[in-house]
Amino acid sequence: MTEHRAHFDFDIRFANGGGLTGTGFRLDVPAADLDDDALARLLVRHLGLALVAEVTLRDVRIVAEPHRGSRGVDAASERTRRIIDLSHPIHAGLVTHPGLPAPTIEPHLTREDSRARYAPGTEFALDVITMLGNTGTYLDSPYHRYADGADLAALDLETLVGLRAEVFHLEDAWDAAARGIRAETLADRDVRGAAVLLHTGWERWFGREEYGRGAPFLTGEAARFLVEQGAVLVGIDSVNIDDIESGGERPAHSGLLAAGVHVVEHLTRLGEVPARGARFTAAPPAVEGFGTFPVRAFAEVGA
Repeated sequence: MTEHRAHFDFDIRFANGGGLTGTGFRLDVPAADLDDDALARLLVRHLGLALVAEVTLRDVRIVAEPHRGSRGVDAASERTRRIIDLSHPIHAGLVTHPGLPAPTIEPHLTREDSRARYAPGTEFALDVITMLGNTGTYLDSPYHRYADGADLAALDLETLVGLRAEVFHLEDAWDAAARGIRAETLADRDVRGAAVLLHTGWERWFGREEYGRGAPFLTGEAARFLVEQGAVLVGIDSVNIDDIESGGERPAHSGLLAAGVHVVEHLTRLGEVPARGARFTAAPPAVEGFGTFPVRAFAEVGA
């Protein structure tokens, strides 16, 4: 299903005085043939304005472009249920985070050797994988940051399975110079009880040296904002939820995990998930005394 967005400038005049002007504004729209009156009403609803007397639109262009989650526009419905895998596959030698060890995989029992243990025609493979918990797409529990925090085995599955997903498509919205995703960028959604998923497009560098340099991250004040707003989980398709070039400070991890908000890093394919309407799952195994482990993260879209 093709989605559309309107690009335009606007002037808004209020009935009780004052006004508001916008240039280069973009807004999700339900159809390509929307007229200016309908677009003006969507704009007012998206901005949450009251006592609007007049809306003037200029240079309106409606183009085929994925929705970004504008308020007042329903998420595109899917006729059939679809699962979108948001995890990077794990294989021997995979470099997830530059500088950290890659996993190794070796046999404990080969198929050939197993034939002597089982009935004719029956064989098995038993393999050993040695890897850091921070491998592939993984989830951080509070124990990862805090010695007295909840470990993987203590996590409540209700906070990991079938969460309402609020996906922020930010490829062209995060500041490439400052790199940090700020609270203001996330302030137009109700994220209480939701998985907040930050789509930056940085996944394109995964497995390459570029992945660890100049990456987008969540600022500390934005992490505090998401905690205050009641988010349950925060995920990103970047090398880290924090700025790994900051000299060791980790305000996003510290704030989120202290509040029991799970962190999922190294997501992929978030561009395929609608801004609203999907369900997100990322459940690790219940390992006691362990803080971080790979997950099979996925989004469910449609009925």
